[in-house]
Amino acid sequence: MGLRVLAAMSGGVDSAVAAARIAEAGHDVTGVHLALSANPQSHRTGARGCCTVEDSRDARRAADVIGIPFYIWDMAERFQRDVIEDFVAEYAAGRTPNPCLRCNEKIKFAAVLDRALALGFDAVATGHHARLVDGVLSRSPDQGKDQSYVLGVLTREQLGHAIFPLGDSTKAEVREEAARRGLTVADKPDSHDICFIADGDTRGFLTKRLGAAEGPIVDQSGDVVGSHQGAHGFTVGQRKGLHIDRPAADGRPRYVLSIEPVSNTVTVGPRSALEVTSITCGRPLWNGPVGDVPGSSDGAGSGRGGDVPADGSGELTVQLRAHGEVYPCRFEETEGGLRIEIDRPATGVAAGQAAVLYSGATVIGSATIVSAT
Repeated sequence: MGLRVLAAMSGGVDSAVAAARIAEAGHDVTGVHLALSANPQSHRTGARGCCTVEDSRDARRAADVIGIPFYIWDMAERFQRDVIEDFVAEYAAGRTPNPCLRCNEKIKFAAVLDRALALGFDAVATGHHARLVDGVLSRSPDQGKDQSYVLGVLTREQLGHAIFPLGDSTKAEVREEAARRGLTVADKPDSHDICFIADGDTRGFLTKRLGAAEGPIVDQSGDVVGSHQGAHGFTVGQRKGLHIDRPAADGRPRYVLSIEPVSNTVTVGPRSALEVTSITCGRPLWNGPVGDVPGSSDGAGSGRGGDVPADGSGELTVQLRAHGEVYPCRFEETEGGLRIEIDRPATGVAAGQAAVLYSGATVIGSATIVSAT
């Protein structure tokens, strides 16, 4: 007997093919598009996100072709509170958030999943490129499109009610299948950047909400080398848009090394000063396979992964940003957090981002970056 599945349909090719595959497998599927924008007049022309009027229409057309019921759920208020306001608050505190990660955590697999289960659905299906077998999350074979990183914040309970039908497919295969199925989104471009900042101007978006506040840009010795209109407009590792008054003594580019929101100070320096090998993290979440090691548990989201020694050693890697480089690592648990040591220096490691731990291709857990040295 098939499952009752709620298919989240963004209006893109991935979620359309995911819904079609679930329906073809014999499950009772209902499509739902999440209305996340408080500005329903926004259109894709010139937009860079996935929350426009045209996207909802594309999702409805795909549902019609597949032959499944379709609804639109208004999640704009929840999205505003849990994703947009969180995004602004994190930048105001000198951190660099990942709103896609927060949307998965708070909207798609919290608000939506909770409502789906209350309505009698067994699971929520999405078009994410990641593998999920018996509740264990791992990488997609399409490394360029792998989204296991932004799903690494989900608990075991949430993963237990999730379906990722595209887990074994590449993006090219998904587009070819969409064309065969007669889905008009087969050639639709992927969404990119931050969906609620349609023009891609993150600094302008934040300035409108936090206001302009002139502050200094200093070098490592504390000498003022420029000024800015708000520390919230910068992120660690940033090179462009610094507007520094005078070049470095060696003539090389300078990068943002740190952001101090209280004094509204941005510190810059050479790329070499960005290199870190020790990362302190908070809010650890263990969502990998459970085993008989100290601290393991079969609870939702708690407990260390079963193939991970208690001291965090072994063949482990960590990813520090979406589509970022992967680093061999070791970790140790601290009071309320983790300390991750990587085998070669990483650059541009920003507080507020997620550190997702892997054993091979399998996600074993995640944590929020607090600092790096």
